[in-house]
Order: sequence, then C-alpha cells, then structure tokens
Amino acid sequence: MIVELHGLHVFGYHGVHEEEQRLGQLFLFDVELEVGERGADDRLEGAIDYSQVAAAIRELSNTRRFDLIEALATATADALYERFQPERVRVRVRKPQVKPAGLTVEYSAATAERP
Repeated sequence: MIVELHGLHVFGYHGVHEEEQRLGQLFLFDVELEVGERGADDRLEGAIDYSQVAAAIRELSNTRRFDLIEALATATADALYERFQPERVRVRVRKPQVKPAGLTVEYSAATAERP
C-alpha cells in the first residue's frame, strides 16, 4: 500500500538568491510512502498519519534553510524515512515560482527516494 500527499503547499525561505532567502516562496511537496499493510485494519494507531507527515515537512522547512531544492528533497526524504519508518519514501519538491534565464516554466523539481 502507498500513502500519498500531492501538492502540499509549504512556504519557505530556500534558494540561492538573496531575494528568495529574504522574501520566501511557495514550495510544493509530493510524497509517497510505501507502508505495507499499515492502516489496512482501519486503525490509525498502526497507520502513518498523513497529517503528521505534513507537519514534519513544515517543521523541517521552517527550521532549516536550503540553497538547493535537491538538498531540501533529500533532507525531507531522510527525515520522513527516519521518523515514520516506511518501507520506502519518495519526495518530490517543486518550486513553481522559478524563472531560469528569465524564462517562464511551470516549475522546477527535485526528487529523492529512500531506501
């Protein structure tokens, strides 16, 4: 079984440029947690509570600053894997307000997976 959160909005102060670090911007997190049969018995205490997953992501973003979304995705995957101990975790961080070389793109993204 896979538990998913897609498009989790987290405001953060990550980025290489001073303006990104000062003003902050929106980041979108897509998370997949492979949980085996956890939660199949309809008992929350044995499942991975996705509200706690979302809170853990927000906490990491609020307490650490990252220059690169690759590092943010890696740290998030590591933290979720350690805290919730799923069989596998995949985290994609999307940065929708990026303008590479002054051009418009829908978003840039980085993905990390554990194990």
